[in-house]
Amino acid sequence: MEKVAERVSDDDVLRLLKLVLTSPRPYQMKTETGTRTESGVARTSAPRGPTTARAMLTKARAPAVPAVPAVPAVLAVLAVLATYAVSACALLAASLMSGCSSSPDEPAHGAAAPSEAIEAPRWAELFAADGVPEGWVVTSWNDLGQPAADGAVWEVRDGVLRGSTPRGTWLVSEREYDDFELEYEFRLGPRGNGGCALRAPMRGDPAFDGLELQMVDLRYKPDAKPSELTGGLYRAAAPLVQVYRPEEWNRYSIRLEGPRVRVVLNETPILDLDLDELTATVPRHDGTPAPPLRDRPRRGHIGFQELSRDGDKVAIRNVRIRELARSAAQVAPRT
Repeated sequence: MEKVAERVSDDDVLRLLKLVLTSPRPYQMKTETGTRTESGVARTSAPRGPTTARAMLTKARAPAVPAVPAVPAVLAVLAVLATYAVSACALLAASLMSGCSSSPDEPAHGAAAPSEAIEAPRWAELFAADGVPEGWVVTSWNDLGQPAADGAVWEVRDGVLRGSTPRGTWLVSEREYDDFELEYEFRLGPRGNGGCALRAPMRGDPAFDGLELQMVDLRYKPDAKPSELTGGLYRAAAPLVQVYRPEEWNRYSIRLEGPRVRVVLNETPILDLDLDELTATVPRHDGTPAPPLRDRPRRGHIGFQELSRDGDKVAIRNVRIRELARSAAQVAPRT
């Protein structure tokens, strides 16, 4: 069949197809002894000598084609069409392969190469080793710029971080954070009182100059406002619902991303805030106004407070943090 296909040109194929498709009567294949119709009924006729596909095309006033018997000619048409199909598939495959030929480390043609690989944020455990935590400093409870009382030490024992004696201190990270997720468990005594500093500057009171997420038992201050109890941003935002479990282990999941603050306590969402929308000032302990949450820093230190009474120290465990990548919109200065 390949030899037959080689003897029939593209123009010959098109002319033969046109003849077959436009013929007003059933296509007939002539032989030396008669004519066989499509129905298979033969009509005899006087021998006229060999009649080929070339003669049929000549009778139709078309240029001559090579002398090929009728049936082989049809097979030749199919062979050429098959060749075209194979060629088209080869071209398509080559096109697809050219688009995928670049290595995984190289961009495809016309694509911009990334400036650097982006890795998924990883969790980092804090206070994994027993003893006095490294990379942290102990300060006064109401001003991170002031040293704590002599002898105030925070210590990790059996994987649990415990507050200082005497009371009234912060344990503050030397490192700063901006956007991050922070998770930990805490337990308070009947008159337990503590807090978690977020994006706090290394001066002033985190409750008013940064953010302080409360950890306090109602028995510490029975007349406390909702924003001063566990789950509140001190005096600035109250939790949606109070799900603190007294004298049990409680679990915080905190996420800060740009102006967004989300807090989950014991698997229950309790805060979902857009700091840019919070423009009210709050009173400090001396009555002077503190900046609204909208104007608080978006980068700073984290820390834990010990302010419990009656010897009930704050206990904290399973602390881990994961920094988040910042978008251009979050990095842009606020106006």
